[in-house]
Amino acid sequence: MRAVAFHDFGADLLTVELPVPEPAAGEVLVRVTASSVNGFDLAALGGYLKGVYEYEFPVVIGKDFAGTVAATGEGVTGLAEGDEVFGVVLRPTLGQGGFAEYVAVSADHGIAPIPEGLDHARAGVLGLAGTAALNAVDSVAPLAGETVLISGATGGVGAFAIQLAVARGATVIATAAPGVQTAFVTGLGARHAVDPAGLAAGVRALAPGGVAAALHLAGDGDAVAALLAPGGRFVSTMHHVPDTAGVPGTAERGITASTVMADPSRATLTRLAADVVAGRLRVPVAKVYPLEESGQALADFTGGTTGKLAIAI
Repeated sequence: MRAVAFHDFGADLLTVELPVPEPAAGEVLVRVTASSVNGFDLAALGGYLKGVYEYEFPVVIGKDFAGTVAATGEGVTGLAEGDEVFGVVLRPTLGQGGFAEYVAVSADHGIAPIPEGLDHARAGVLGLAGTAALNAVDSVAPLAGETVLISGATGGVGAFAIQLAVARGATVIATAAPGVQTAFVTGLGARHAVDPAGLAAGVRALAPGGVAAALHLAGDGDAVAALLAPGGRFVSTMHHVPDTAGVPGTAERGITASTVMADPSRATLTRLAADVVAGRLRVPVAKVYPLEESGQALADFTGGTTGKLAIAI
């Protein structure tokens, strides 16, 4: 099978031929048609996950997948050959990934059926970013009328988070540079866009008393936390806990902070897919790359994008 992989730490990412994996007990083999670029892929490629995961070289990158079940392992129920599925590659080691023609994944977690009305291209970018956004918004639980700041709003997670927060009735302030980025976030429902270069002044002009909740998806987490109102809620997908010593009055103001790691349960994936089909959630695909141009996709991702970069396999 064709796959995009690297063979050692510091090695180049290459399009290679690898054996088709065999699904173990409790797994399904998916014939992959679509995937997408996520920050996790850069972390894996850069060797930053040493000590967190065992690297089984050659390592195929790609956390997202959409495709068709090609085979089932022993004991699998509820999924069968020919089923259209999508989700997130959840394996205890780094080895198999979504940037390949086939991947073996758990049949119980990180996978869900693709409903009628959701194409593979959009399903292939929905899993990880959509789950992270939903988990983050659920964590701060914005109420109707509350103001929510989303830092890192132009990426895939941010694009979904804007829509999910607005759906709860929140007023969203999104970080975005003037021009294309501002048009992007306001088009998704953000009430206001603030240039990250002038974050504090921009947010204070809109919410002098501070915001009720903040999602830290990128940028300086302490700077974001400093803009919370008393009793505000802070959540980070970057595993950042605000430095209360560096943000005067944070503890005294009753700020609650948490970090989230995306948990792509079948229920979460099913909900996201249903929202897309119903028109409640847009999937902003900025560009689609063929598998052989995955390296360029990662390079473009590091330069900053509006929305998701998809991989067609």
